[in-house]
Amino acid sequence: MNVSHEVELLVQEIQRLGSKNADGQTCVKFGVLFNDDRCANIFEALVGTLRAAKKKQLINFQGELLLQGVHDNVDIILLQE
Repeated sequence: MNVSHEVELLVQEIQRLGSKNADGQTCVKFGVLFNDDRCANIFEALVGTLRAAKKKQLINFQGELLLQGVHDNVDIILLQE
């Protein structure tokens, strides 16, 4: 799978698992995304895909690197639907 395709799949999974925040943007907690069985089967390197999507300005989250457990409550916000 190429990075662009994985980023597209990531956007779909955020839409599936997320909910609208006060600003009307779709967001999901990192822990929800990381622990989802379907996401675990799709993404070999979820954190790398998140970083690629952030670099393309499709999503936003606090910090540069998200780690399981430590950052489970960090919101991942979808910037483009």
